[in-house]
Amino acid sequence: MIELESVGKTYNGRGMPVRALMDVNLRVAEGELVAVMGPSGSGKSTLLTILGAMNPPSEGRVVIDSIEVYGLRPEKQADFRHEYVGFVFQQLQLLPYLTALENVLLSLTIARLSKAEKQERARQALARVGLVGKEERLPYQLSGGEQGRVAVARAVVNQPPLLLADEPTGNLDQATGTQVLELLRDLNVAGQTVIMVTHDVRAAAYASRRVDILDGRIVSS
Repeated sequence: MIELESVGKTYNGRGMPVRALMDVNLRVAEGELVAVMGPSGSGKSTLLTILGAMNPPSEGRVVIDSIEVYGLRPEKQADFRHEYVGFVFQQLQLLPYLTALENVLLSLTIARLSKAEKQERARQALARVGLVGKEERLPYQLSGGEQGRVAVARAVVNQPPLLLADEPTGNLDQATGTQVLELLRDLNVAGQTVIMVTHDVRAAAYASRRVDILDGRIVSS
């Protein structure tokens, strides 16, 4: 499903280039749950943003589902993100004044669906993560684990082939983090391809494969 060929990324930092990624080659099959691990500054998040069509590499090719992502025009890259990729962020980024249902509906804003179809799809996504009956609750009325579930529902409501999770347990206590990890594993068992960036060995244990990155290079897989 995913193929990275000789991918590199260089940032311009205070007058001198900073190499964030170097000669990264990676293949991910459909239906895998891959944990990308490494210390802070190793290039994990840069890799995730490149996979999410948000950060063009300085060199190399990124192919997802036979589409060369950075060969697309910018507006087509935006369409690609909407159709192919769901994101779960370390900061869950739920809007506090919107209900769980309304937070999920945000991901369907530009979808070519009727209002009723959007509502139904959002309710189905919340049901998929175990939040039937809590659609109208505001984030503060939900537990930490339930808020994490809303964030995952928002990420999968478009039924994207690829789910990217950036430190999904980073700001959660152990019990809440376990709930989110179990949900990601359940989605993966149901066929969802998941790539999770983490520095948490406990989180990586939920993955079917672990990729270690150090100083911008993959050192083991």
